[in-house]
Amino acid sequence: MKPKSSQTPDPSMAETFLKYAAAPESTRQIRLRDQYGLFIDGTFRKPESGQWMDSLNPANESLLAKVAVASEQDVHRAVQAAGKAQKKWQKMPARERGKVLYRLARLIQERSRELSVIESMDGGKPIRESRDVDIPLVAAWFFYYAGWADKLQYAFPGRETTPVGVCGQIIPWNFPLLMLAWKIAPALAAGNTVVLKPAETTSLTALVFADICRDADVPPGVINIITGAAATGQALVHHPEIKKIAFTGSTAVGKWIQKAIAGTGKKYSLELGGKGANIIFEDAPLDQAVEGVINAIFFNQGHVCCAGARLLVQESVSESFLRKLKHRMSHLIVGDPLDKNTDIGAINSASQLQRIKEYINIGLAEGAQMYQSHETVPSKGYFCSPTLFTDVSQSNTVVQEEIFGPVLTVQTFRTPSEALEKANNTPYGLSGGVWTDKGSKIFQAGSEIQAGVLWSNTFNKFDPTSPFGGVKESGVGREGGLHGLYPYINLR
Repeated sequence: MKPKSSQTPDPSMAETFLKYAAAPESTRQIRLRDQYGLFIDGTFRKPESGQWMDSLNPANESLLAKVAVASEQDVHRAVQAAGKAQKKWQKMPARERGKVLYRLARLIQERSRELSVIESMDGGKPIRESRDVDIPLVAAWFFYYAGWADKLQYAFPGRETTPVGVCGQIIPWNFPLLMLAWKIAPALAAGNTVVLKPAETTSLTALVFADICRDADVPPGVINIITGAAATGQALVHHPEIKKIAFTGSTAVGKWIQKAIAGTGKKYSLELGGKGANIIFEDAPLDQAVEGVINAIFFNQGHVCCAGARLLVQESVSESFLRKLKHRMSHLIVGDPLDKNTDIGAINSASQLQRIKEYINIGLAEGAQMYQSHETVPSKGYFCSPTLFTDVSQSNTVVQEEIFGPVLTVQTFRTPSEALEKANNTPYGLSGGVWTDKGSKIFQAGSEIQAGVLWSNTFNKFDPTSPFGGVKESGVGREGGLHGLYPYINLR
């Protein structure tokens, strides 16, 4: 998605109507504007630069809408609006702030079908996932932090809490609306205001959320949403009036942010890359584990930072387990994200698909054995067959580096200590999974695996009450739960 100069008409003009393909029984329609400006101080505004970028449907490469590109001046205006609003928002009774968050949650529920379809069209994920997982979690996050808004004195007994101020938030393209909720909800509950930048390829649900903010009577300037590419994010990070940066994305960008804000006194939280190990012990329920592995790596086309991208199987069951896994992979349906039968949707962008293909070629060049299902992928759009690599070692590139796609590597182990050693032999430390019937193995893995999140006999399960985050090169800080409030408050 590249910035383009355009004399596009005002956002209030003609709307594009898109059928509710995910719910053919419904007579409702999805309405997208031809273009979306920047949401600053409660209104949509044209970008100072006059630049717009195309938001494409990755499943068919069609144009969904044009999105504004925020300049440094636009970023400054958004921060100024947030700073002005923060003084009033902080003084508002905490119970009233909670009511605003509650209204946002209810409106998200009311518009869940619309948001699910737009999320699938803009991002490429199967409608089953956006409808049944993502959007319900978005509402749950706002409900959860609405409850904390007037209870901070109980969360931190004996301590006085004050908001940080204006928070700059940058979210990725894999879970656009969910990442928005993870960041905005705790920030507002603590009395802060925000300037949020969604990813350039998936900005639409954030901009629809801006409309929801107006319907929920969010005071102008409390939530500002600016769109653009890397330069927009850089301007937000560098702005001197931003007191806290929250970023979810690549480890490389996270390291840049740390350097950029060094010495400024800005607070920050970073949720970065991952290469999660999913360990299958010989006493695991194998059929259940197969489904868990499928969900761990192929959920959202593998566009998940905490994906179980490294499968470690105990040798005594490896042959039978791989046979079951390949059989299950052969029945996965790759296709239209808006088809309720689709298991694996479209890769988010042409550039990401190219990156995945390059890693697949590297895996083959390094001698790994590849298995792909025989499912025919659509000729138009960005699609990739689910891929499995065996005969790999710890030194293989596909084992060490984050691919961020539907690609799974498989290694075997003989003893639990060998499994844990391999699991920890990575610069990342975001997630891990353990499959076993023995509680002792679960506790051992939980104490020895170097990861911020560990799942037992399941994978990719999230709850707003539970903190999420990584160690090592997978990030700093936590989101969710009581821990998710810490980055947005000052304690005295």
